[in-house]
Amino acid sequence: MLHGGNHTCRDNPFTYSASHKDTVGGTKNLTFGLIRQISTGLMSIALTLHLGQALRTRQLVIDFDGERPIPRLREPLDLFAIPSTPFQGVRWPIEYEVFKEAIHHIEWDPPDPEPFYQPTGHERAPMPIGEEKGNVVYCIDPGTKTSYFTYSRVGGSRGPIKSSTSCAMHQDKSTLAFESRFESGNLQKAVQVGVHDYELTLRTDMYTTKHTQWFYFRVRNMKAGVTYRFTIVNLMKASSLYCLGMRPLLYSERAAWEKGEGWRRTGSNIRYYRNHHHQAEQDNNTTTNTKSLHSLTWTGQFPYDFDTCYLAHCYPYTYSHLQRYLSRLTSNSATGAYCKLRVLCRSLAGNAVHVLTVTSPGGGWMDRSAKRAVVVTARVHPGETNSSWMMQGFLDFLLGESDDARLLRETFVFKVVPMLNPDGVVVGNYRCSLAGRDLNRNYNTLLRDSFPCVWHTRNMVKRLMAERDVVLYCDFHGHSRKNNVFMYGCTNSDDATQRLHERVFPLMMSKNANDKFSFRSCKFRVHQSKEGTGRVVMWRLGIRNSYTMESTFGGSTLGKKGTHFTTRDLKSLGYYLCDTLLDYCDPDPTKTSHCLAELRAMLRQELRERLGREVDSDGSLSVSISDIESSTSGSNSTESDGLPVHLLNRIDEVPFEP
Repeated sequence: MLHGGNHTCRDNPFTYSASHKDTVGGTKNLTFGLIRQISTGLMSIALTLHLGQALRTRQLVIDFDGERPIPRLREPLDLFAIPSTPFQGVRWPIEYEVFKEAIHHIEWDPPDPEPFYQPTGHERAPMPIGEEKGNVVYCIDPGTKTSYFTYSRVGGSRGPIKSSTSCAMHQDKSTLAFESRFESGNLQKAVQVGVHDYELTLRTDMYTTKHTQWFYFRVRNMKAGVTYRFTIVNLMKASSLYCLGMRPLLYSERAAWEKGEGWRRTGSNIRYYRNHHHQAEQDNNTTTNTKSLHSLTWTGQFPYDFDTCYLAHCYPYTYSHLQRYLSRLTSNSATGAYCKLRVLCRSLAGNAVHVLTVTSPGGGWMDRSAKRAVVVTARVHPGETNSSWMMQGFLDFLLGESDDARLLRETFVFKVVPMLNPDGVVVGNYRCSLAGRDLNRNYNTLLRDSFPCVWHTRNMVKRLMAERDVVLYCDFHGHSRKNNVFMYGCTNSDDATQRLHERVFPLMMSKNANDKFSFRSCKFRVHQSKEGTGRVVMWRLGIRNSYTMESTFGGSTLGKKGTHFTTRDLKSLGYYLCDTLLDYCDPDPTKTSHCLAELRAMLRQELRERLGREVDSDGSLSVSISDIESSTSGSNSTESDGLPVHLLNRIDEVPFEP
């Protein structure tokens, strides 16, 4: 290797003190030697470049033994630190039109609990009229010029923003003005079907024909005191929490400015019903079936004339919101002593997937290496915004100054991935990434470049398990059909010594959050269709306490019965998880022993009711656990299975020789 820099003759290893003749000869020989070395080096570089271009890969590194090339795999990249200006602009698919103005909502909790809607039995169920008989007042490009993701760009499309009302006819001044082309927004079309009645169509998850549930859009040009009706006409789930009294959310910018009020529940005459329309679903580029559509209708009033308001399915939590929150953490020098923020990987669109490592730095190497680990993740499903509020509560507690927070940091190493699917969050998807697939069915994937977020998360956990024991994995989710909070776990039925142990943590959680968490709603059966979920994959890796924690979009039927969750309620669940972790890992086994005894008694009682006879032995318990428990009542995992959409389309484009 040639070293640059200035060298004196004394330091130069190629300086000789012989006679002039010897010096000239030595210099001549040395010169030829250097020329040969340089020539060989240049040839090696050229050959390396040639091989790299021929192989069309950056995963191989070419070493040389003399002139013989020796290929080897490149060392895997480690987590890389965030630079001094850590948060880049948000990247969107290049065809997506985006308004540049930033949207901020204040955090606020209503002073009184917000009750569920109580149906009267006289709620209308309007059937869709459509644009043929109505007036289209908002209509945007679906954002998918191609059937699969190609490229991304900060800020999305570079072209001018098209008018969203270019297809509207005879629009008058009393018509509401809609908009959703902002981060996490979702509204495809609005059709005025009456003086104050509007039919709304949601955009499906990008590069799919499925998953319409999340909505979030802006409304302007309203009149206070006027009763408006909104009817979403293309929802795909047969049941919903709206059937149980859940109400939509309303945010008024004027109320936020003048009164300091934020999101609050709204709506009367709420009804969720099948509307007799259908939509063809496609999977793997072929039409598979026709899906019945459902409608959600409600009426409501706006508080002010000509306000700027927003309507949403749940409290929004955007990728930019997360970046602002993480920026506040990194700017706090005290927090920086025990919280390290890194980029785990880049998403398909190139957005950063962040990971935080939280632990106290004190103690020797042996003390630090003996710490057990805890892994917590959230937002693999972008429309489940309640999971991000739980995550923020978890981090607020863990990074706080309380004695319990210090004890947690001294006892454990926490690996926290607060947003697993930033691309889906950005574009306003409900369930999928830009691969057009559900990431929570692909934790076993080998396709790192198509599913980078879950591939790197699983890889991180595998490395972590090689270093230390992982005592808990918990993935935060939202649930659209059940109230309260609960967990899905995995039954350790093969090991008699661990029987029922997987239920101890959820039972403790229900005792700490008894007005929100329902142990009766927890399930522990592992269904074959859930093998690709984070919960099951981490359990298969060897983490016995592997859970998803599901929070309802609605509220609690415990304690304050029949009231909606606020953001404070959701954040409190993160606090309770920390509290429960301390209980579960208490060196005194009394709490665990009491919980196991209670679980055995509960199971015997349930078996007695189901079987109509007494159950005395643990042997009978083991036989009957799987018999009495149903599988988790989550979404159909086959709806978004398969290869990424962009790979399927590239396969279709490959020409075949006859």
